[in-house]
Amino acid sequence: MRSTTRIWNILATGLATLCVAVESSDNSWGGLYPRESETREVRSLDGLWNFRLAPLHDPDQGFREEWYAQPLYRTGPVISMAVPSSYNDVTQDKTLRDHIGWAWYDRTFFVPSRWQTDKQRVVLRLGSAHYNSVVYLNGKSLTSHEGGHLPIMAEMTAEVMYGKENLITVAINNTLTPETIPQGSIVYRNDPTMYPAGYFYQTYNFDFTNYAGLHRPIYIYTTPQTYVDDIVITTDIEGTNGIINYTVQHASTLIGPRRLQDVGCSIKLLDNDGDHVTSAMGCEGTIMVANASLWWPYLMSENPGYMYTLLVAVSDAEGNLDMYPQKVGIRTVGWNSTTLTINNEPVYLRGCGKHEDADIRGKGVDYPLIVKDFSLLKWLGANSFRTSHYPYAEEIMDMADKEGIMVVDESPAVGLSGFGEVLMNKHISVMQELVRRDKNRPSVIMWSVGNEPQSNQLAAKDYFSAVVNATKSADSSRPVTCVLNRPKGKEHAAISLDVILVNRYYSWYSDTGHLELIKQQTETEFTEWHLLHNKPVMISEYGAGSLSGYHMDPAWTWTEEYQAALMMQNFEAFDIMRAKGYFVGEMIWNFADFYTPQETNRPGACMKGLFTRARQPKLAGHVMRARYWSLAKTLNNVTVPEGAGRLEFSIVL
Repeated sequence: MRSTTRIWNILATGLATLCVAVESSDNSWGGLYPRESETREVRSLDGLWNFRLAPLHDPDQGFREEWYAQPLYRTGPVISMAVPSSYNDVTQDKTLRDHIGWAWYDRTFFVPSRWQTDKQRVVLRLGSAHYNSVVYLNGKSLTSHEGGHLPIMAEMTAEVMYGKENLITVAINNTLTPETIPQGSIVYRNDPTMYPAGYFYQTYNFDFTNYAGLHRPIYIYTTPQTYVDDIVITTDIEGTNGIINYTVQHASTLIGPRRLQDVGCSIKLLDNDGDHVTSAMGCEGTIMVANASLWWPYLMSENPGYMYTLLVAVSDAEGNLDMYPQKVGIRTVGWNSTTLTINNEPVYLRGCGKHEDADIRGKGVDYPLIVKDFSLLKWLGANSFRTSHYPYAEEIMDMADKEGIMVVDESPAVGLSGFGEVLMNKHISVMQELVRRDKNRPSVIMWSVGNEPQSNQLAAKDYFSAVVNATKSADSSRPVTCVLNRPKGKEHAAISLDVILVNRYYSWYSDTGHLELIKQQTETEFTEWHLLHNKPVMISEYGAGSLSGYHMDPAWTWTEEYQAALMMQNFEAFDIMRAKGYFVGEMIWNFADFYTPQETNRPGACMKGLFTRARQPKLAGHVMRARYWSLAKTLNNVTVPEGAGRLEFSIVL
């Protein structure tokens, strides 16, 4: 049997020793989202892949035996696995659900010979792979990536076989350590009277399931040899005019500096109907849009989420032409010591913490579920959500842009402690990747560098100063926050933040059952946060668990009545602070019940949802709908839909 150290090293080191001969020199840029255009072709590799696990106590078997060098089914038994999805819940196999270590996927695909004839650049893009991943093409290492939730891109023009069958293999390791983002630990039990030899399990510093797999769409796509590599957009407004500042970053597979110097850029701006608005020349510049239609949040305009399209073209002296359509929402974000603004108008966030989580598919992208969740957000009258506690799929973010739903875009740094230099550098890298992916999204109004760090540790001060400054260097157009839960006078992260977000569960985790204390405790604490730091504050989590269909009167913990009563006591405090001018939003925890690790205090899921995991409203959902539409009427002068008016609810304290 292997020693504990040997197993730990194989599980935890992951890419450092296994990813030799990785040819990609930059694994931190996932590339522009694959979109078809006049010059680009996109093909999906989603579907059923072959799948098998590496043995728990021999996790490096697949590398040692080179499973990537041949079809996976020739290495041993395989099953079919849906991509995208988490692999944990799609079978009846407990071993698969609870697996720690390496899992292997493969499938075959063809590319047409004309791609070679036309001298097309061929690119592979994975939306995400959790956590560590190594990608092989036809038995050769193509690229690698550390961290889930962000895209992975690799050019494969030279490696792909044209007009023939190609084999793609992906190895994924879900092990979390004290130096991963997020953190976790391997616990090893060496008492032979209580545990089998070599027994270990994974723990982690968060309360949601560490789902693993190929969670998001996988594409192959083409570009010409000279191509649009990235587009950076910032927007402003001047009277009734909109301002679009743009920079087009281009690249070329052609050899020689002269050819790169010969690249030119042209821009066409199209309105929401696809009609031409204006044009511009040059790879960097400013476009003035007369009488611009601005991007407004849901219920702040009759036409929320208005998007233009910036049709970007790059061409070179050799005749290569690439075109990429980039969506643009013209809007500004502002903040000061008391206020958050959109387009110079004060905005009050009313929303939810969420999770990418659903039956069977786990965190896998599911288009019907995306539509359903945004429909429910709008049904509530919500105007925002937080991507707790990791970056969400780009398909979800696309919908937020389109629907005018504001997003607090959060990194996967949940529950951090230790705050060493290695962790800090990884954290900075993650934030840079996240900003590069989502920088052009009008829905993203704030960056969150993490959730509930142990910021009472003294090392947190310099750590978060560095992470926040790096985030601001990547994008200075949005405020930066971190969601806090440590005592306000004993923590060290808030001093670096632009907006203070705090999680508090009065009458749930403290003074349980004493609903009458909520108003005083909430108002006192959040007022003190503002006075201490002279910054806007909002509550980013509050709430209580409830079992759907469980009722008691007077209200009792875990009943739907208790959850609703707790919310309404908070509402009174929120309204007082909002009137004082420094309280800028409220987000309930959680949008919907979600799957958790096996624990004695949760019946298989966190039950704090306004909706069940199947997206059916609890009493809390109806209460919140009345609350949010009442706020929308007061703040935005909207007409409240029939059935969403004030809900009369008697609270017995």
